[in-house]
Amino acid sequence: MRVGLLNSPASRLRAYWAAYLKELDVQTVTPALSDAEALALGQQSLPGEPTTVQLALGRILALDAVDAVLVPQWSAVSGDAWSEALTELLPRRISGLPTLIAVADSGSPELEGHAAEVGLRVSHNGGAVRGALAKVRPLAAEPRVSMPPLGRAGLATVAVIGPRVLLAEDALAGGLRPALEAAGLYPVFSPELPQGDVLRRAERMENAARVPAGERELFGAASLLSGKSAVRGVVLAAPAGDGATAAALDRIAARMHLPTLRLDLQAGHTQFDGLEAFAARVNPGALPLQETP
Repeated sequence: MRVGLLNSPASRLRAYWAAYLKELDVQTVTPALSDAEALALGQQSLPGEPTTVQLALGRILALDAVDAVLVPQWSAVSGDAWSEALTELLPRRISGLPTLIAVADSGSPELEGHAAEVGLRVSHNGGAVRGALAKVRPLAAEPRVSMPPLGRAGLATVAVIGPRVLLAEDALAGGLRPALEAAGLYPVFSPELPQGDVLRRAERMENAARVPAGERELFGAASLLSGKSAVRGVVLAAPAGDGATAAALDRIAARMHLPTLRLDLQAGHTQFDGLEAFAARVNPGALPLQETP
């Protein structure tokens, strides 16, 4: 059996799933196109959908002759069908896709049971599954991440809050960091934060137990960083075409006591509406915004 791995840098457990399949002697395949090429393919196939969906689809289409694809689950926000059921919706929109298997993308008590089900599905060998699970167990733990530096000389620190599947993907959000730095701002991106600290802060959200996991993560990251004295503003970034995430970030923006800037990130863009005015509010003594190449 040939199984596709998307190798997204946004996936927390990609090393776990790759090692697991190797232990099961399952042949793995990765996309044959660059991320930029995969995104273009996804945009052609699903124009008008969120860029995160287009990139995931493009990577799937770039897999050569696979029987199944492991697709990391996304953290959902309210009203977002794509994040709740990506592997169910894509085959309804695009015919001829291989079998898509949603896999957990964070360590949890249920991970090993879920991995066992996936292993049996792709290998049909219970003994091999038990042995593989034991060998890859150390890779299931959340990596230890320290709080990133909250300052850089000469720049004003801002929090950049958005879904991991957006901000961890250079093909989608690569133009944002240099644009912020050119504006005299030092960005701290939410995927860089310790996940445990984010989730603990998310518990402060009103009715947190009834809020989808992705929205809790966004709120937790925004609350954590905006409470730091070094942070002077908050940038809230949604994928272009993703109205549900944009609405979730708008709700979070209403809770912020710092200057905020809401952006819809279009892949490849290096100029962002409202950035100059935002930078002036955050860092009044900074030089005028410089053009980015």
